[in-house]
Amino acid sequence: MVKEPLFEYLDPETEYKIINDDSSKALSTLKKEQFDLIITSPPYNIGKSYEVKTTIEAYLEEQKQIIKQLINLLSDEGSICWQVGNYIEKGEVFPLDIFYYQIFKSLGLKLRNRIVWHFGHGLHASNRFSGRYETMLWFTKTDDYIFNLDDVRVPSKYPGKRHFKGPNKGQLSGNPKGKNPSDIWEIVLRDWEKELWNIPNVKANHPEKTEHPCQYPIELVERCVLALTNKNSWVLDPFAGVGSAVIGAIKNDRNAIGIEQDASYCKIAEERIEDLKNGKLKTRPINKPIHKPSKKDKIARTPKEWQQLTIDEQKKA
Repeated sequence: MVKEPLFEYLDPETEYKIINDDSSKALSTLKKEQFDLIITSPPYNIGKSYEVKTTIEAYLEEQKQIIKQLINLLSDEGSICWQVGNYIEKGEVFPLDIFYYQIFKSLGLKLRNRIVWHFGHGLHASNRFSGRYETMLWFTKTDDYIFNLDDVRVPSKYPGKRHFKGPNKGQLSGNPKGKNPSDIWEIVLRDWEKELWNIPNVKANHPEKTEHPCQYPIELVERCVLALTNKNSWVLDPFAGVGSAVIGAIKNDRNAIGIEQDASYCKIAEERIEDLKNGKLKTRPINKPIHKPSKKDKIARTPKEWQQLTIDEQKKA
């Protein structure tokens, strides 16, 4: 863990650094225009153990100041991926991505995609529908940004389709490398063209689970790293938690810096990175289908006593 100025550390030989400090302080030690990707999930101001809940206005103003610092650190070809959920106050939903869009836009960045991340287990509710998604906003600093489309292409549905008229009649109409995936992806690489980024969130039996209460999956990072950076690019996570973004970067031959104010999370991040290097880190493969319970599983079947209830009784239950 490092707290001193990092200018001399930012070279291809330094694979990664975990900085135990407050982001607003640590960012001032980093080299300007060094990072090709800044990816993070900031605190949502919902009162988790690692944040102090305040008014939505004060929270957003504090975040705006940090975002200004981040933009200075972003290369001209770089991207910022900002993954957020919703802020809830007295039963009212405040969609944070809408508020953040205004901040980034006012600071001169351009939105390239708004990505929906869907998961099967989330916030339970009784007076509104249960929350089962979060969003990621992808912004760029300029129009000349890194985008490695070939690294994330998906197989075409009809690779043998040909032009049936015009000057290209008889020639293949699609790209032999595959097609451009949708801005809302499914879990498996070959299905990125489907409706949602349907990646399981890190809960209970997820192989990546640590003590962090709002840990995001490495897979979410890897997709962005592959498309928006080159090998040996620098990646930054200013709210690193237990290091998932750093792991997603170095796992794909990028360099990374993670900033985290909680020393215990920094320790876990270092341990996870060491496990990655030793081949011991448990991760969810990027192309693994989401588990669907079998009808043979007892807990996946409708209980007999529930089947016997009338519709009115089911509603009351």
